[in-house]
Amino acid sequence: MTDTDTQVAETATDAATDPRRLRRQRQARDIAERAGGGIRALVLKLILLGIVDAIAVYAVLVLIGFQQWIVIGVVVVVAVIVNWIYFSRRTLPAKYLTPGVIFLCLFQVFVLIYTGYVAFTNYGTGHNGTKEQAVASLMASALQRVPDSATYPITVVEQGGALGLLVTTPEGEALVGTTEMPLAPAANPTFEGDKAVAADGWSSLQFAQVLQRQNEVTELSVPFSDDPNDGALRTPDGTSGYLYTSALEYDEAAGTLTNTETGAVYRDTGVGAFTAEDGTQLLPGWQITVGFDNFIRAVTDQRLAGPLFYVTLWTFAFALLSVATTFFLGLFLAITFNNARMRSRAVYRVLMILPYAVPSFLSALVWAGMMNQSFGFLNQVIFGGASIPWLTDPVMAKVSILIVNLWLGFPYMFLVCTGALQSIPDELQEAATVDGAKPWAVFRLIKLPLLLVSVAPLLIASFAFNFNNFNVVYMLTDGGPRDSAAPIPVGHTDILISMVYKVAFTGQTRDYGLASAYSIIIFIVVAVISVIAFRRTKSLEELN
Repeated sequence: MTDTDTQVAETATDAATDPRRLRRQRQARDIAERAGGGIRALVLKLILLGIVDAIAVYAVLVLIGFQQWIVIGVVVVVAVIVNWIYFSRRTLPAKYLTPGVIFLCLFQVFVLIYTGYVAFTNYGTGHNGTKEQAVASLMASALQRVPDSATYPITVVEQGGALGLLVTTPEGEALVGTTEMPLAPAANPTFEGDKAVAADGWSSLQFAQVLQRQNEVTELSVPFSDDPNDGALRTPDGTSGYLYTSALEYDEAAGTLTNTETGAVYRDTGVGAFTAEDGTQLLPGWQITVGFDNFIRAVTDQRLAGPLFYVTLWTFAFALLSVATTFFLGLFLAITFNNARMRSRAVYRVLMILPYAVPSFLSALVWAGMMNQSFGFLNQVIFGGASIPWLTDPVMAKVSILIVNLWLGFPYMFLVCTGALQSIPDELQEAATVDGAKPWAVFRLIKLPLLLVSVAPLLIASFAFNFNNFNVVYMLTDGGPRDSAAPIPVGHTDILISMVYKVAFTGQTRDYGLASAYSIIIFIVVAVISVIAFRRTKSLEELN
């Protein structure tokens, strides 16, 4: 062994036997054990982990029925990692980070990823499910009773809230099925005479219960087999069933649906719906991946181009004017109430932040009532019975939204500017005053630049918030007044986010894929503006 190795070994031995070092190690262990909380903390941890594991097991059992194997794998892996983290003594930081990371993934990351996924699909009205579900729905919509159908004794049954039919065949076999599950042999059926009246796993409905749910029973259509061409059983009265076959004939190998009455052939042309040669489509269709088609359509579709243009302009104008008006009013009030010579400043400050304490959606609804053209408080009391169209004229509606948003937003800017002004040293103002600077020059050359160092990031955040300020638009005007010339349900005060909401959730045709594409475009626009603005604000840091 060399001299160096000997010195290292001696140093390690001294460190291991150093009384002070050993004492610190024991103290650290004692602190860690006390932080664990003893038996109570252990019991609480076991209870909480038991709840988490129970939720995970329940989720796995539910997902197995939907055959979502990837999601099942994620749930199992997360549950195992969480248990390992909270039962391990070497993962103390992770114990505090894990809940936040899980909620971040659930409510932020997953939402963003799923929105991105939907943006690349045709998901929307008429394209909600799989191809198999679309075929079943189309054929069920064209069912016709077979003229010489045999009569099947029926017992209406229920399992997990879903209605089904317990059918007795002419051969005496008991079959059971639901709308989603074709007829299959029933387990341990019970017969009364030649009719099956009960089966294991199913609850049989009494005659009174059948009458109470008559509409559901008559609409019930149970596939006869896995082949949709074999038809389905339906019952008009809950006691007898008859065979119905569809006027559409499905050829799985060729991927076609043929109308047996007209001879029209509908093919799977890759657009997510069965399409005839003349372009006629059968709906519902099914969900498919369409690539960048939604993004291309969002900016090139002639039906959307006009509304998109003026909605985008108004969105930028609304966000910029909202930030500017709320900031300057908040700054003015902050300067006013920051004057040491003003009495009762604390009372005034409390009054100034009252609009901020009331939920914004509630304030918007109150303002909508006050701005009513016929009997609103503003027209009847403030303006002496005038008939000002605050919410029905396109220009006045925009002004109304800016006024209401000013009311909602200035308290926040008032609080921010008050704090920023109080952080500026008084010596700077006193020095400038001694040098002969006027109050306006002191504010413009000293206070405002120093104020912007603190406030500029908040102004950028306020712009991003107002760019997507759905509440005030929806609650005050609902985007109206409606633009009757627009091919989509959009109004003169709609901003991009409210337009996306209407594309996705209103009207007869709802296009979630297009709405998701718009959402991603909005995200990119706001992100680019924010990045550019933050880079510009770096120049203010030199003032420090």
